[in-house]
Amino acid sequence: MANHTIITNFLLMSFSDIWELQILHAVLFSLIYLAALMGNLLIILVTTIDLRLHTPMYFFLRHLSFIDLCYISVTVPKSILISLTHSNSISIPECATQIYCIVFFACAELALLTVMSYDRYAAICHPLHYETLMNRGACLQMATASWLNGSLSGIMHTVSTFSVPFCKANVLGQFFCEIPHLLKLSCSPPNFAEIGTTVTTTILGLGCFFYIVISYVYIFSTVLRMPSTEGRSKAFFTCLPHLIVTTVFFTTAFVAHVKPTSDTPSVLDLLVSVFYVVVPPTLNPAIYSLRNKDMKTALAKLMRRELHCL
Repeated sequence: MANHTIITNFLLMSFSDIWELQILHAVLFSLIYLAALMGNLLIILVTTIDLRLHTPMYFFLRHLSFIDLCYISVTVPKSILISLTHSNSISIPECATQIYCIVFFACAELALLTVMSYDRYAAICHPLHYETLMNRGACLQMATASWLNGSLSGIMHTVSTFSVPFCKANVLGQFFCEIPHLLKLSCSPPNFAEIGTTVTTTILGLGCFFYIVISYVYIFSTVLRMPSTEGRSKAFFTCLPHLIVTTVFFTTAFVAHVKPTSDTPSVLDLLVSVFYVVVPPTLNPAIYSLRNKDMKTALAKLMRRELHCL
């Protein structure tokens, strides 16, 4: 049997070895993180305070914002810390926790986006039955199912990934713990447990994607049959934020995972990963705030209240 050195920690990749560029990276990531933090917290605050936004659509949006808040917090603060301290080591328990949280929040967001497409389908295609279909109990069950789906996926991927020891070079070609990079460091032959888990998750993900596509086929078919131009416009702009958010999420994840894992990771590999880890949580608040009349009205009302208090 080959003599292997068992790995107890990993080394994450930094964006640059040049001190000035590391500072620039830390500043840029800090600004992005603060923007995502403030944007998502603002949506949670506004949709909680404003009673007019206590509807199923904004109930799910509140959950989406909380997921985005947690999702970006798993990777970005650690990356900033690496640039500032030059300490790019991460222990196996910390890496496992990061893997679990990334998969957890990504899968929960996917499930929630699917639920939100059903909400829009019910609102536009079956308006007379909307209150029955999307009653409080149904909304709570759908939100709970989304969180449980994320948690179960996170557990399955984490357990299967760390079920084998790592004994090759401990350098990860990524600024956070990512499953494909970890599998390359495994001592054993192909990890069939993780392959099976990945296939299952991919099938479920594609199922969610096709459900969303079919939902919007029915939605746009119904919208185009509306006699009123104002009604068509209102229905379209109600769905537009969710459609953009879903497109951004699927596009960034697709681009990041279709690209093969390189043996010699580059800055381009890091930038591709930024697209699906950093971009969606940062853009989602802006998309919902700028393209949604109710959100803009509620935000303006909140700002006026705060200014009046000052």
